Amino acid sequence: MKLGLLTAAFPNSTLSEIADWSAAHGFDALEVACWPREEGATRRYAGVCHIDVATLDKAKAEEINNELASKGVAISALGYYPNPLHPDMSHRETVLNHLRAVIRAAQLLNVSVVNTFIGADASKPLPENIKDARRFLPDLVAYARDHGVRLAIENCPMIFSWDEWPGGHNLFYAPSTWREIFGWFDDGTLGLNLDPSHLIWQMIDIERVIREFGERIYHVHAKDLEIDRDGLYERGILSLGMGWQIPRLPGLGEVPWARVFSALYRVGYDGYVVVEHEDRSFEGTVERVRAGFLLARDVLRPFIV
Repeated sequence: MKLGLLTAAFPNSTLSEIADWSAAHGFDALEVACWPREEGATRRYAGVCHIDVATLDKAKAEEINNELASKGVAISALGYYPNPLHPDMSHRETVLNHLRAVIRAAQLLNVSVVNTFIGADASKPLPENIKDARRFLPDLVAYARDHGVRLAIENCPMIFSWDEWPGGHNLFYAPSTWREIFGWFDDGTLGLNLDPSHLIWQMIDIERVIREFGERIYHVHAKDLEIDRDGLYERGILSLGMGWQIPRLPGLGEVPWARVFSALYRVGYDGYVVVEHEDRSFEGTVERVRAGFLLARDVLRPFIV
């Protein structure tokens, strides 16, 4: 396995600066945030662009690869996490057009994985969202296949605030849905960007997920989660985590990392484990963000050989 970090936590740093710091501090890889250049942050850790895929050409891709290789840092994946099932149809088309540009960029960069969401309309029940996904996802998967790229869907329900209530903004959060949607395809283009933190508050067995879906795990996010027991007491489980699920850096929450890595080794996973930093306790300055990544590195590095 290789240890990396998601660049979205450094919105004001260049890719070169992030690579320099990462290489100097024991990170092997970067998941590069690839939102549209002109788009501002619409939520925390979104809207960040470290490779402008809209203008990327073969020469620029080669330049990026050569620079990162000289620093000893690989690209684990390109990351873009929009909502392709947004209720506004024009928004859907905009984000799908950009997602296709990210796929093209991955091919130019010889990056095999694009991390993203399937999305959801929070006002619709899950079966309707799945039906809507079937209208666009086969074409997107075919597009990725044609470009030699795999799509890894993060299992985040995207329900952290009232504007995401009640159904969340990403339907791909639980095994029954993964199983159904994987069944639409006869190849392995579509898989998981597994984030164990999102399984904790859903009370989904992480090790069982890894056993069942090991062959579909194309990328791993290392993020932790703390359950605020007072918040849970006040709001109950029907609040779907609102007010009591708290993103943390690895080691500061309830993910059993030794068991997670043991399960990953048992299924033969040998890809990237990338720290996703969304911990408010380590925000505010670049120095605080870096300190958070170093803490995560020290927690995870002993498990990676």
